[in-house]
Amino acid sequence: MTSYTSIPSVPRLVIAAPSSRSGKTTVATGLMAALTERGLAVSPHKVGPDYIDPGYHALASGRVGRNLDAYLCGPDLVAPLFAHGARGCDIAVVEGVMGMFDGASGQGELASTAHVAKLLRAPVVLVVDASSQSRSVAALVHGFASWDPEVRIGGVILNKVASDRHEELLRDALESTGVPVLGVLRRAPQVDTPSRHLGLVPVAERQAAALEAVAAMAAQVRAGCDLEALVALARSAGALSGPAWEPPVTATGRREVVAVAGGPAFTFSYAEHAELLTAAGAEVVVFDPLRDEQLPDGTRGLVIGGGFPEMYAAELSANEPLRKAVAELAFGGAPVAAECAGLLYLCRELDGQPMCGVLDATARMDERLTLGYRDAVAVGYSVLAPAGTRMRAHEFHRTVVEPGAGPAPAWGIRSPRPRVEGFVRGGVHASYLHTHWAAEPGVARRFVDRCRAS
Repeated sequence: MTSYTSIPSVPRLVIAAPSSRSGKTTVATGLMAALTERGLAVSPHKVGPDYIDPGYHALASGRVGRNLDAYLCGPDLVAPLFAHGARGCDIAVVEGVMGMFDGASGQGELASTAHVAKLLRAPVVLVVDASSQSRSVAALVHGFASWDPEVRIGGVILNKVASDRHEELLRDALESTGVPVLGVLRRAPQVDTPSRHLGLVPVAERQAAALEAVAAMAAQVRAGCDLEALVALARSAGALSGPAWEPPVTATGRREVVAVAGGPAFTFSYAEHAELLTAAGAEVVVFDPLRDEQLPDGTRGLVIGGGFPEMYAAELSANEPLRKAVAELAFGGAPVAAECAGLLYLCRELDGQPMCGVLDATARMDERLTLGYRDAVAVGYSVLAPAGTRMRAHEFHRTVVEPGAGPAPAWGIRSPRPRVEGFVRGGVHASYLHTHWAAEPGVARRFVDRCRAS
């Protein structure tokens, strides 16, 4: 059973936008960095399942970036998870996802930025791409401010403003809306971060360049935004009732070493997973499959999350000693939890390069993007869940695994089309689906118990 501890509410802001590519990440990350420079302890958060933006948030704030996903974890866990991450901080900045009212497909407001803002009782700052418009910005802001009366838009930040004259026209137009302008940002290519097939390039792959980009974002926000007004708006957030989430402590006896894949090829993980494993009795040790030729000493279980192994297939393949160590551990019955990138790594080969060979399957890059939330049911018993366990999940990849499921599949998926997916073999659970273990804390406890038994 999940444990809870009450804490005071933390001042907070949600950074939203009318659509993707409006500048949310620039503003949110720059604001986190600018406030941190002022000596504030800033808690960084991201709406939705995105793993990459929290890496930039962590650089900006010096604290681990955390996700708030009302689909994966359920609406009731959003505020407790927020309070857990924000404990001891002076202010929290929450970056939204997509357009402000865009959420889980076909499910209304569920998991949208607006939904999370309401769950957090947090004021919203709307970031508007003002390029190619002037007076029309007032209609856009008015529409967003009035669409849902439970969402409080406390201000707007105008992005990609071309000139002083353009700014003057925008400000004049917005006076009639009653929504204050809290910042104006000029076009600044130096804050752009490179993207590829699944979004931004993660921090772990471009550490020095990412630091420069975050510094540029901070400078832009510092120069163009009213930081005092933004902090005052954050302090106007409504009080949050109820307790903060805590991982349930079930540890007894010795701690079992659980190796967690990291490094540039495996950058996707939720902070709560390591916390849940630790609370369940694990000693979590991170290793890099690109560089480490052996698993950490004493490894009894292995977690391989998401990332970009397709970008490092040759290097992963060249590390034959580690591939053999992973296969030996898996075939020996130890628990192995692999999500998406981890699934690819356990295959016989990826784009023609030999991988670990734990699964009788091959993987390759594909032009088609597979993306969306999934409602999954455990088909049989596995190291992670008993048969019939329902979990919400997210799928996001441009690769194909053939076959897509083993003789004992991991999950049954109901939509967008009924199918089975993934592989369960001995202690191995491998799947394309990303899950958030805070929604089902028994996953970590079951995994560590299997470590003890193996």
